[in-house]
Amino acid sequence: MTQSLGRLEDLPADYVRDLEGMLLAPLWPQMRNVLPHDAPAPVSKPHLWSFQKARPLLLRAGELTPVEKAERRVLMLTDPGRGKGSMQVTASIYCGLQLLLPGETAPAHKHTPSAARIIVEGEGAFTIVNGEKCVMEKGDLILTPTGCWHDHGHEGTEPVIWLDLLDLPLYAYLEGSYSVEAELQAPANRPDASAVEYAQAGLVPHRKPGQARAKYPLMRFPWKRTEAALRGAADHTAHGEAVELDYVNPETGKDVLPTMGFTAMMVRSDVPARPPLRSCSSVFHVVKGRGRSKVNGESFEWRAGDTFSAPVFAVVEHCAEDVEPAFLIRGHDTPLQEKLDYYEERPRP
Repeated sequence: MTQSLGRLEDLPADYVRDLEGMLLAPLWPQMRNVLPHDAPAPVSKPHLWSFQKARPLLLRAGELTPVEKAERRVLMLTDPGRGKGSMQVTASIYCGLQLLLPGETAPAHKHTPSAARIIVEGEGAFTIVNGEKCVMEKGDLILTPTGCWHDHGHEGTEPVIWLDLLDLPLYAYLEGSYSVEAELQAPANRPDASAVEYAQAGLVPHRKPGQARAKYPLMRFPWKRTEAALRGAADHTAHGEAVELDYVNPETGKDVLPTMGFTAMMVRSDVPARPPLRSCSSVFHVVKGRGRSKVNGESFEWRAGDTFSAPVFAVVEHCAEDVEPAFLIRGHDTPLQEKLDYYEERPRP
């Protein structure tokens, strides 16, 4: 039974002034704003950011602002529900398109928020994470977990663009967000772990008794390997369902980052995929193909490079437009919600 709560206007003006003078405030007029009944009332709004339209603006930023004056040359994706300049796409996820031009380097730093990068376009760039050189290729997912040193370089001939995803809003809310700078790192003289220790599924390096396992053993998840795995799984996935594979820590099987998870998706054209309502918020990045999605009744037509968002408990539907399937990576805050013990899924209405 819904209870009608008193309003601030119902209270005497002198009483309200006395409360304000003591930095006090009544809870009941705002109770339903912070504790709505049955389901959250998200501020975040779904939106699609067209890469085709954003790309010229990002390249223009490369002409206007040298990387030395930007540290990281990024155009942020801003949630329309929060207005201009908001540094988030959902309540817990920040996204930005970052540009690195041939010959440029972005200085080394580490920070409290965790980050991941999905490579959108170009070849020849790399990220060094705690001394491990991770080559950037289209669709790759590259991690820079909290407290890990990372810098970027470009040895190619064309611009390289990637999508950053960070749990920055969470750290900003906790007043725990900061970074530390350092000199560029010297890369290890060997390929990254995805090409050596963790090149084959189900196999990890042998450990002597008592030897500790790395907290973040794998920083780069190559897209070529991910797409092949999705295509293989498609033969055993019911039509009408998206083929989905979660990115996990190969040593533990847990999510790759403490507060953000990533799921690779293959969407087919014959029958739309209709996932359940999820309590997490999500950001979808299109790696390959074309299609359309509905998020809370709003339709988005997308192609490779585009990014779109879905707030908590959104009603979502995906369908590829070509005979060939489409491939996406979904970033989400399921790991954070599971740690807080409130993640849930509900049937579609």
